[in-house]
Amino acid sequence: MIQHFQFKNMYENKQLPGWTFSFYFSGTKYTGTYHKDGRIEWTGPNPPADKEEILKKQLHELMLFHVYE
Repeated sequence: MIQHFQFKNMYENKQLPGWTFSFYFSGTKYTGTYHKDGRIEWTGPNPPADKEEILKKQLHELMLFHVYE
């Protein structure tokens, strides 16, 4: 489960899409960029291959809730 999820706009003009995010999963901090097309670019360590799809799904849900509410 994702813990301590945070995100912020990449640009000062908040009308432009693009966000940075961070969260903890299993004691490891993950960071990345969430692009307007839903693409996720990891900027820190990549999650384990067997957990990456689950984390991406949870991240999409969180971004939809917080950004596109």
